[in-house]
Amino acid sequence: MCRVIAIANQKGGVGKTTTTSNLGIGLAKQGKRVLLIDADAQGSLTASLGYTEPDRLEVTLATVMGNLINDETVEPTDGILHHEEGIDLMPGNIELSGLEVSLVNVMSRERIMREYIGIVEDYYDYILIDCMPSLGMITINAFSCANSILIPVQAAYLPVKGLQQLIKTIGKVKRQINPKLEIEGILLTMVDSRTNYAKDISAMLQEAYGSKIRIFANNIPISVRAAEISAEGISIYAHDPKGKVASAYLSLTEEVLVNEQ
Repeated sequence: MCRVIAIANQKGGVGKTTTTSNLGIGLAKQGKRVLLIDADAQGSLTASLGYTEPDRLEVTLATVMGNLINDETVEPTDGILHHEEGIDLMPGNIELSGLEVSLVNVMSRERIMREYIGIVEDYYDYILIDCMPSLGMITINAFSCANSILIPVQAAYLPVKGLQQLIKTIGKVKRQINPKLEIEGILLTMVDSRTNYAKDISAMLQEAYGSKIRIFANNIPISVRAAEISAEGISIYAHDPKGKVASAYLSLTEEVLVNEQ
């Protein structure tokens, strides 16, 4: 059984891409077969894994979704890139913006990505989708085919307040399109544990959502080393294996694996 997890927050800069790549590579380290899908037109996940010019790639998520819309054959290996740390990548780039506009006129438009997942899911244990920071049609596509949604939230007041809209949208998709959809959990990122502010935000999250939604026990600490990895094309495990961020992502990986049992 392949599990599909969308990593989503309509606010940018909360650590979605870093979480997608490091959770994915963490799962691969545990012997899982993992596909990462870059569903963000900015192509940040693709760039952070070493493909520094996503817009020059010939086959991307937009290509395969476009082919499915046009009833063309899509093979499981089409466009897949292999990363040295044991994961596969379906890259994304600016063409997703154009695809989002053209989806408006497509029949069953929120289910195109689900069709793609159906082609590749037999080859993987986990598929992680890095969503764009919006609640547009590509993100709804990701929610439609996901088993669960992991929500990274920066440890600050406004990002935590902004969760309400996202949780409402997830509820709507669950009711109308994908009844199996659950929230994997809320992950606090960029946490400065030396401050009381981070503790206050954590307490606020627990109070507002803790009774209904799982809040991961592991926070991702703020770190300069973590900010460097996107320029290196490697994970935090390869860049700073003994650091606190690598340790935090390994612990998160274990939490996600426990959740699936």
